[in-house]
Amino acid sequence: MARFTSFDGTELAYRETGEGAPLLVLAGGPGRASEYLGTLGGLDAHRRLVILDNRGTGESDEPADPFTYRRDMLVRDVEMLRRHLGLDVVDVLGHSAGAGIAMGYAANFPEHVGKLLLLTPALRSVGLSPEQSDWDTFLAARVNEPWFEGATAALARNAAGDDSVENRVAASPLLYARWDDRAQAHANAELGQWKYHVALGYNAEGAFVPGILRRALTDFDHPVLVYACTEDPISPVRRCAELAELFPDVAMYVHEGVGHYPWVENPDTVSGQLAAFLDR
Repeated sequence: MARFTSFDGTELAYRETGEGAPLLVLAGGPGRASEYLGTLGGLDAHRRLVILDNRGTGESDEPADPFTYRRDMLVRDVEMLRRHLGLDVVDVLGHSAGAGIAMGYAANFPEHVGKLLLLTPALRSVGLSPEQSDWDTFLAARVNEPWFEGATAALARNAAGDDSVENRVAASPLLYARWDDRAQAHANAELGQWKYHVALGYNAEGAFVPGILRRALTDFDHPVLVYACTEDPISPVRRCAELAELFPDVAMYVHEGVGHYPWVENPDTVSGQLAAFLDR
């Protein structure tokens, strides 16, 4: 992996795959190494992917000051990576919590963003997190799944304070439409990829000021793709539609029958839709 020095002296790592115009890819979790993204279903056949390991994850170093794990601080790492790459304008994709970073970058550095892609975006940064009614509807549709009892028990343990990676993985069948061998392997990989203290820092007090970010995004007039999936409890379609309404120039794609990691379950559709938006 290649490396660069960020604003506070922390050494960060990124990997590149594919050829063509660069697409800067931001991982979610928060706190998960970017390895889980793979090539986003083969998107590297269409674009040169520059995939960042957020500070403290994967091959990137731990910062001296844990304050810099905060979502709004991670935006600075994106800007330092852009400068390191020598790019005036770059297309940016954020998945899940990485979309929160990507939206912050678009708000703070709009002149350096070409197209913005929000793939099953986490929505807390814009005040659109799923409500209890969204979860109730989602869970009711899965009550007969063989994994349902174990996964919902893990949710209850999380609510009671169990923030272990093992418990996260126990709840992960909820994030896939099909709990098959591929989904299980992808979920189990998180055991070696996720760090609690990094996730805690991402969500630290002051990281989210939804009103300010929402107002800034209404002025972001570059092309935006909001990519939602029908079986995703993190990014419900109805809430993603509300996110899309913030942007002046937006396309929304709804991928039927897949969950929070759509490239795991239907890679060709994901890479094809993302490439089509980038090439339009």
